Amino acid sequence: MRDAIESLAAEFKLSDGERRELLTSDQQEVFANRVGWARTYMKKAGLLRSTRRGFFQITERGQAALVQKAARIDSRFLNQYQEFRAFRALRKLPTNGEPEDDEQTRTPEEALERAYQSLRTDLAADLLTQIKQNPPALFERLVVELLVKMGYGGSRKDAGRAIGKSGDEGIDGIIKEDKLGLDVIYIQAKRWEHTVGRPEIQKFAGALQGQRARKGIFITTSDFSRDAHDYASRIDSKIVLIDGEQLAQMLIDHNVGVAVIANYEIKRVDLDYFTEP
Repeated sequence: MRDAIESLAAEFKLSDGERRELLTSDQQEVFANRVGWARTYMKKAGLLRSTRRGFFQITERGQAALVQKAARIDSRFLNQYQEFRAFRALRKLPTNGEPEDDEQTRTPEEALERAYQSLRTDLAADLLTQIKQNPPALFERLVVELLVKMGYGGSRKDAGRAIGKSGDEGIDGIIKEDKLGLDVIYIQAKRWEHTVGRPEIQKFAGALQGQRARKGIFITTSDFSRDAHDYASRIDSKIVLIDGEQLAQMLIDHNVGVAVIANYEIKRVDLDYFTEP
């Protein structure tokens, strides 16, 4: 299987970046995943057979398929074989012979991850809506809990005491960088609708200099202008900009303001179990 992946990567002239591209779960290379499913489909159609773990061989039917000189061997081509039609029926895949769109040509892992990312995107949007619709005090608690779960501020009580200054529909304060309090990070959070521009970042940078501080985090429920990003990247103080989308993703990752409603385990056959000793 590994030889097949390498040979096909060379055949299609894939770049190193294309070869190393991972599924969004970071568990497997996209190309290797697709080669694996191509092998599975051709095995179901009887064009390949497994000889031992990680090895496969073309069959007489496979040799005959090559004689047909098809432009491409895809699901539509494989649909001529009864075994493959039965496999598709079992998986409830379309068999109407229509041209395969991008949705139909994804591997199951890609389809599952695409659905997961879609759900996550919708959840992030719902989170931001809820944050904007609730009082500033809730935004304060939410940021405190997020930072504590990320490992900052020590206890929630300590973090809440350090940050608990409401104002300007946001919060401003300091938080420990680590549980020992060896350094502090200055926080500014804006529950805004409009884009945060360079002037706001300049004011925050000036406040840091006034405190002889080196590190700051500016959080907003909206976004930052290009000038704001450019300015933050060029100054001596280290200022991290977290926009609404990033904030929502962090909340999801650290289970703040969200609840788990279902878990799914993806399993595969343990070939070692079926290998004779």
